[in-house]
Amino acid sequence: MSLNPRRIIKWTAGIAGVLAIAGILLFFLAAPYYVDTRFNRSLNPPPYAASEKARALHQTLLIADAHADSLMWGRDLLHKGTRGHIDIPRLIEANVALQVFTTVTKSPRAMNIERNDDQTDNIFWLMLAQRMPWSTIGSLKERALFEGRRLDGAAAASAGKLTVIRTKGDLARYLERRKTDPQITAGILGIEGAHALDGDPSNVDPLFAAGFRMMSPTHFFDNDFGGSAHGVNKGGLTPKGREMIARLEAHRMVVDVAHASAQTITDVLAISKRPIIVSHTGVRGTCDNTRNLSDEQLRAIAAKGGMIGIGFWETAVCGTDAAAIVRAIRHTVEVVGIDHVILGSDFDGAVATPFDVTGLVQLTDALLTAGFTEIEIRAIMGGNAIKFWTENLPE
Repeated sequence: MSLNPRRIIKWTAGIAGVLAIAGILLFFLAAPYYVDTRFNRSLNPPPYAASEKARALHQTLLIADAHADSLMWGRDLLHKGTRGHIDIPRLIEANVALQVFTTVTKSPRAMNIERNDDQTDNIFWLMLAQRMPWSTIGSLKERALFEGRRLDGAAAASAGKLTVIRTKGDLARYLERRKTDPQITAGILGIEGAHALDGDPSNVDPLFAAGFRMMSPTHFFDNDFGGSAHGVNKGGLTPKGREMIARLEAHRMVVDVAHASAQTITDVLAISKRPIIVSHTGVRGTCDNTRNLSDEQLRAIAAKGGMIGIGFWETAVCGTDAAAIVRAIRHTVEVVGIDHVILGSDFDGAVATPFDVTGLVQLTDALLTAGFTEIEIRAIMGGNAIKFWTENLPE
């Protein structure tokens, strides 16, 4: 029997169409799960072992962390998940009182700590897979606003379990409520990289109005506002960057110099009138690479009342356990004193960490083992960060 060529063409086109539709459905349904699972790994699974002394102390701490990128992954933060590092139930289980949630609006392909340009955009594909609004396709500001609304939406649907902090009053009221109800947590919104301003410093204003309270000049590439430690030129603040810093400080938004080039850090310190923060970093004293801060930089940031958030991933601390994190904390304390050290996990930041957030008790245990006192542990694990935000949030 001879085959009809037209029938073969139609049959082939039909199969190709079915495969194309299946591929598109697979992309939308599986891509966010696959990427999240692959990049936001915990090197050790829960539950996490710790001494009884550490567990008892941990439950009495007021814990705060300065950096997590959980909002970009499309997870339901109100559901206790098994992938990634953070969600609201796990934050509460870990006794975390305050978590800074940062929005990521653009990152380069083949991202590395040495040299990246701005010609590629991984976040575009992640957002496309999550069926985000069309407005986010061409506007990084709209991406930040969309991710920020995720936190607000989670808070609204949380039955009081999650509070978004925007002012000193918000924080004071939340902390008072938490004295009698520790089964709650809170978040502050930040932005990773001023490219989210779409090149216009005046876009600080609508982002502040939307609830953002912290922003860094750069992320993994140089932009219109300043140089990145991982960029091509690694320059300092531009005129637009200087205007941006002035606008941030006028709103009492905190400037975060994580990922900033050495010159950008120097320029920010020279013109800033308020304390700054390094939300997530390592220190060259224990892990010498271009991602991490020198002792000179640590001293300059602390001299202006700033905070240094010690990260949890291998590039930050040259290790894969809580002891490596503690070594970086110890060095920072020896250089600038206990009052300037906070946690800066980088949970859900496309990094592998020793544990998810429920394993923070292992960090408490490692601090005890290293000889830190209970007073010092309270400061490091959250007391310093809570004090910083109490003093530096808008009225």
